[in-house]
Amino acid sequence: MKQLAVKVLLNRNFILVLAVILGLLIGQYASFFKSYTFYVLAVVMTFSTTGISTKAMFPLKEMIKPMIIGSLLNYVVFGAVIIGLSYWLMPTPELFLGFVVIASTPPGVAVIPFSHILEGDLKYAIVGTLGAFLSSIFFAPLIVGLFSNIDGGIDPMNLFVAMIQLVLVPLLISRLLLWKPIKPTVEKVRGRIVDWGFALIIFTAVGLNRQVFFSNFEVLLLVSLVLILGTFGLGLIFEQLCRKIGVKAPVAITQNLLVTIKSSGFAVVTALTLFGEEAAIPSAVLAVVVLAYLLFLSIRKEFKDSRK
Repeated sequence: MKQLAVKVLLNRNFILVLAVILGLLIGQYASFFKSYTFYVLAVVMTFSTTGISTKAMFPLKEMIKPMIIGSLLNYVVFGAVIIGLSYWLMPTPELFLGFVVIASTPPGVAVIPFSHILEGDLKYAIVGTLGAFLSSIFFAPLIVGLFSNIDGGIDPMNLFVAMIQLVLVPLLISRLLLWKPIKPTVEKVRGRIVDWGFALIIFTAVGLNRQVFFSNFEVLLLVSLVLILGTFGLGLIFEQLCRKIGVKAPVAITQNLLVTIKSSGFAVVTALTLFGEEAAIPSAVLAVVVLAYLLFLSIRKEFKDSRK
């Protein structure tokens, strides 16, 4: 019984759901963590990117196509859907900018393990995710700079520097953490640091905006609608498209993850830093929607396997 309880407490899905629940129940304490979310994310990004193998980048000639496709799916395709829907449905500029931040956010590192779980192309997932991470340094300032002009604009250079700090620097440091003498220890603690780090970020976003979850149901409904259409809707349509054009099943599975899974923790910190608490509402809801979508894909696969 004790082992089962520990297993549940360390389960990633349980931890993220717990973060949302605690944000709703004791969100008054979230403001204490607001100033530290940037640093928490930097640590999380460092440990999470240790899952991206350096060897998977070679030979370079074979890596260019997955890197480009991963970037286009994550920013251009997903971005066009999410920005278009939110521009049409969001009642305030701050909420719209929250979706702009989500569109400019790199993919969630869950793309890699779930490619393995769902029997996708694991190498494609690693390279595609890496390509999207690196291109975020340029895509994020471009997307946010372009659409934030609606609200007076921001300095793209500030976001470029932030992306260097949150993407490139952690990626480089993560190479050091793969040093053989410490690699086993890093791999042992990586999951817990990433899961609890993201949980703290999600708790902060939900806690700072919990009045929306309790009182402004119209906003919550509209935000959820955009994210469900942009995740479940886009994912299901993309699946059908891949079947029609004959994309190999493992590659199609991984591409589906690249076009739908965004890093909610990254989006929360960026939205809070650039545009304030209201802009972080979509990112807080994103954490729940992404979790639900990954669970949906996992359960659907188990159901299909059981029928074979």
